[in-house]
Amino acid sequence: MRKRIYYHFPPGDVHFEQKYRYYEDLPYLVRTMTELDGKHEMFTTESPDRRGDTTKAKREIAVYLVENNLDFAHLSPTSVDAVLVGIESDGMLDFKISLKYSRLDEKYKMIAFTGDDYLVRMHLDGDLLTLAVHLNSGPGRTECRQVASTIVEALRQGTA
Repeated sequence: MRKRIYYHFPPGDVHFEQKYRYYEDLPYLVRTMTELDGKHEMFTTESPDRRGDTTKAKREIAVYLVENNLDFAHLSPTSVDAVLVGIESDGMLDFKISLKYSRLDEKYKMIAFTGDDYLVRMHLDGDLLTLAVHLNSGPGRTECRQVASTIVEALRQGTA
């Protein structure tokens, strides 16, 4: 099995951790995470200039899976079959979830602003899935709990 555990994952500094019942295996989980890649939604957040104003923004998800303990490879529907080689049904996997934010200005031009990167560790032991989320970089416009709930909702819907 190839190493799929990120070497620099913070051992004690996890911002959100919760356990869930999960009756599938890790390859199914990876396929579901692949389906999350490229999804987007609108939400209300603090303005990028941080003056207390709120703005409607778009949040887009990019999903990466760790390779060789240090690097992340982008998960896409075309690359998922190659990634699944060597992933066992139980074990631990680390992902990076990048959230990119953008909004429209008064002239309807798309303006990007600082995104967030989250490290996500999934440990599957039998039918118990432990999900740990850590804000790795960015201002934290999306809470770690919300990142976890997005993943859990995708797993419940069974999009893979």
